[in-house]
Amino acid sequence: LKESVMMEPFAKQFPDRFIEIGIAEQNLVTVASGLASEGHIPFASSYAAFSPGRNWEQIRTTICLNEMPVKIVGSHAGVSVGPDGATHQMLEDIALMRVLPNMTVIVPCDSFEAKKATQAIAKTKLASYLRLAREKTPVVTTEDSPFAIGQAQVWRQGKDVSLVFAGPLAYEVLKAAEILAKDGIEAEVINNPSIKPLDEKTILTSLHKTGAAVTIEEAQINGGLGGAIAELSAEKYPVPLHRIGIRDAFGQSGTITELWDHYQLTAPYIVKAAQAVIKRRED
Repeated sequence: LKESVMMEPFAKQFPDRFIEIGIAEQNLVTVASGLASEGHIPFASSYAAFSPGRNWEQIRTTICLNEMPVKIVGSHAGVSVGPDGATHQMLEDIALMRVLPNMTVIVPCDSFEAKKATQAIAKTKLASYLRLAREKTPVVTTEDSPFAIGQAQVWRQGKDVSLVFAGPLAYEVLKAAEILAKDGIEAEVINNPSIKPLDEKTILTSLHKTGAAVTIEEAQINGGLGGAIAELSAEKYPVPLHRIGIRDAFGQSGTITELWDHYQLTAPYIVKAAQAVIKRRED
C-alpha cells in the first residue's frame, strides 16, 4: 500500500528505513512497537479500516499499555473514500482510538495541517493516531497557520452559535458560516484537529459565549468529535448541541459529493443545525 498511503516517496529516498509488512496489520503495529522499544520513531501506515480497524487489540497491548511512541497513520478514512464502499470507509476510528490511554488523536483539515501534525507527533513521547482522507479536498490553511497538539483555533469570531469541526469538512463549515452571516447569525468557527488531548479551555470559552453548538465531522458521532464535545459540555457547561456526522450507519459506494450530501454533512445541513440549536437555546 505504500503508493496508496503516500509512503512511496519516503521508501525511495530512505530504503533502509522503510519496511514493507504486507497485508498483516497486526504484525505491522507489533513490529512498530518493537522498533520503538529500541529507540526508533516508527510511523505505521495503512488504510484506517484495517489499522486501527483490524489491529486495535495489538495497538492497545503492545503500544499503549507499554507506552511506546508509535505513530499510527490511518489513511482513506471517512465516507469520502467513495466507490470502495462500506468495507473500506472507516467511520469508527476516532472513537476506537480516543478511548485508549496514552494515545493522541489528530484529525487534520487539509494537507498543510497534515504536514504540521506529522512533524508534531514525531516529537511526542506518546503513541499517536493521525487520521487522513483519500480524496482531494479544499486547502483552507497556509504554511503559516498555527498548529499544536492539544490546541483548537478560533477561525471566526461569533456570538450566536459555535461550529466546532475536525477534518476535511472545513470548507463546508466556513461556507455555512457565510450563509448564516447573511441571515444575521454570527457563528464562531473552531477548527479542532486535536481530538485528544482536547482543548477544553477554547471550546468552553466559546460555549459560554454562544450558548449553543454544532459539531461537524466525517465519522461516527458516537465516540467521535461529537461525543467528545458532548461529554465536555455535559460535565462542565451544558448547552443545546447538534452533532453532524454519521449517525449509527455504515457507508456506501458513491462519489464524495453524493455521499457528503446523503449523510447531510454539507453547508446547508450545517446551517439548519445551527438554526435549530439557537432556537432550542431561546426556547
